[in-house]
Amino acid sequence: MAQEEEAAAAMRPASAEEDREEDREEGEIEGEEAEPAAGIHHQQLHPLEYAWKFWFDNPSLKSKQTAWGTSIRPVHTFSTVEDFWSLYNNIHHPSKLVVGADLYCFKDTIEPKWEDPVCQNGGNWTINCPRGKSDTMWLYTLLAMIGEQFDNGDEICGAVVNVRGKQERISIWTKNAANEATQLSIGKQWKEMLDYNEQIGFIFHDDAKKLGRSVKSKYTI
Repeated sequence: MAQEEEAAAAMRPASAEEDREEDREEGEIEGEEAEPAAGIHHQQLHPLEYAWKFWFDNPSLKSKQTAWGTSIRPVHTFSTVEDFWSLYNNIHHPSKLVVGADLYCFKDTIEPKWEDPVCQNGGNWTINCPRGKSDTMWLYTLLAMIGEQFDNGDEICGAVVNVRGKQERISIWTKNAANEATQLSIGKQWKEMLDYNEQIGFIFHDDAKKLGRSVKSKYTI
């Protein structure tokens, strides 16, 4: 629990008042709180097909660890549409995260690590975008995943956004890298959902572990 609170605190906006100021819609009156709609406290929740979990890798902890992945902390698990929005609206989006941070959203039973039994034979598609420009694509990626918009949604483990100095990378992790037809289907659908026109590549986790920065994509679309 302490680890989850630590990760959540690192992701939480520094000033709630500032964020409310930025997000205030035109015509919204400052200082007034919207009255809840009648029956809002008794509304029916909308369950998701799977429970999902956010994870956060704080760059300030990475330098203190010796093994990759040991600085990743769970933030919160959600299993309904309402839980997702409650969490998403109260944490930093990628453009507000510090350089070096990694934010993950994975199915609850899967850890965002190559060594996880579900991930170990998988790989990932990756999209690159300029620093500070990934917020919308990250949100649309999350909504497509948790909303089961992919034809092969069972194949998806989760997604991660990596915040770096000159760019941000969004990746979708999948289970069976060798299943080319399934991976190509996921990659094509993802590009269409995001209206993304640049070429993207799929990398096997095994290749990434062996080759590091010199790894090359096995599939491209």
